[in-house]
Order: sequence, then C-alpha cells, then structure tokens
Amino acid sequence: MRARARRIQPSPTASRSAAVYRKARGRRRRPLGAATLAVALCGLASCVTTPFTGRQAFNLLPIEDDKQLGAQAYEETLAGVKLADSRPEAAMVHRVIDRLVPAAQAQIPVQFDWEVHLIDDPKTVNAWCMPGGKMAVYTGILPVTEDEAGLAVVMGHEIGHAIARHGTERMTQQVGVQIVLDYIAGDYAQLAGEATQLLVFLPWGRKQELEADHIGLMLMAEAGYDPRTAVPFWERMASLGGDAPPELLSTHPSDQHRIAQLQALMPEALQRYKAASPSGAAKSGSAK
Repeated sequence: MRARARRIQPSPTASRSAAVYRKARGRRRRPLGAATLAVALCGLASCVTTPFTGRQAFNLLPIEDDKQLGAQAYEETLAGVKLADSRPEAAMVHRVIDRLVPAAQAQIPVQFDWEVHLIDDPKTVNAWCMPGGKMAVYTGILPVTEDEAGLAVVMGHEIGHAIARHGTERMTQQVGVQIVLDYIAGDYAQLAGEATQLLVFLPWGRKQELEADHIGLMLMAEAGYDPRTAVPFWERMASLGGDAPPELLSTHPSDQHRIAQLQALMPEALQRYKAASPSGAAKSGSAK
C-alpha cells in the first residue's frame, strides 16, 4: 500500500539476503552466461504457485522462514511506534482480520502467526503485513477506508502480499540480479545498476502490488465483504493526490491502473462473494 504521507518500510530480510549472496559469490570460479545462471537459480529455487492468480514464482527460502523473518522485523518496528489498540477502531481491525484469516490460511500449506495492531499515526495513510502474517494498520488510513468493508480492501491487499510470499520472493530476485551485476565491471557497473532498477525492480514491484490487489479482492469476497467496495476505496485514494512519481518510475501502479484491474476481476469476485455463506463469512479466525 502506497502511503500518502511518510511510510515505514522495514527490511527484515536484508541480512539474510546478503548472506545468501555472499555464499553464492564465494563459489565463483569464472563468469557465467545468462542461460547458465538461470538454470542454476531455477535449480536452487522452489517453484511456488501464487494463490488465486496461479502465477509461477521462484523462492529460495522455505515458507517457514517467512514467519521467523517477519516476527523479528515486527518486534523491531512496533518498538518504535505508539499503539492504539485501546481505541474503539481497533475492534473493527480485529473483526476484519478474523474474517480474512480463514480465507487466506486456506491458500497456504503452513499456519501463519496472524497478529494485528493499530498504530496511532494520523498522518500515515498506510497498512502492511510482514511475511508470516504480522500486520499493522495506521489510524491515518481509517478516514479513507470509511467503514469495515473499506478496511477489508486494505487488509486483504496486505494479507495478499504475505500469502503470495512477496517479501522472500523479492529476496530471491535481488540475489539473482546481484550475482549478475557482480560480473559487470568498470564503467558499465553503475549503468547496469540503474538499468536494473528501472527495468527489473520497479516493474517487479508494480506486478506484486497488482497481484496483491487481485488476491485481496478474492479474499474479501470469500470472507463475505462486498468486493465492489474496492473500486470506491481506490477512487478515494486517487483523490488524495500527493507527489507520487509517474508509474514507470514507481514501485506502485497508478490508482487508475489498479481500478481498471479490479473492475476486470469483479465478475469473478462477485461469484465468490455470492457463494460465501453468511455463517462462513462471520466465522472468526485464529488472529490474536
């Protein structure tokens, strides 16, 4: 979720990513061709099918690592913020995660340690979910969500990142790209790094954001929230304006791009919504 004010972006996987890269770099004997490198990475990585979208992704880390990495980053991040768990809005946050968790958990083979806190920060229009299911919602996004269904749009999106394992997938991507860049020397190294940012990492970020939108829409529908709420929410986000860069130079797609995709996916989401029984929609999950 792109924040319209400042955004906390913890990086729990940085040290682990660096360790994997150093191990691969230490084995270097001679330059590798692109094809050889691709085969090597595919052999090391596990093939992962992303929930709802069916996309095939490679991830070097086992899913159990998501919980460990996310829990560590979660503890560090919460230590530096003011919680608002005693506010009335926190009860709504917990209702939403309790309804979304069963639908999300059904899509992954490992039980995540679901947890959510409301952070008292009215200037930050944001929410996030760590690998492994640890979440936070900022009070600044609540006026934009307006109600429980609007909040389900946001939290479904963030949970989508977690169950698609986007965090550890990015680690895998960064390791592979860094190995390639390590063999580019001299004046071309900086140019290659800049090109990689523009042509690889930024498009990857936009793709993951759109995928999280897709997953979140299906999750909220299966949890009994009307998925048609998603489009007005993103229209409200778009109306906030801000200094967002052009989509080509951003890790996030434009609000208009998001809305167009959601509208295209709406028939499927509505089918899931209609199939969700009232009793199943109200069922509580295992969130803390």
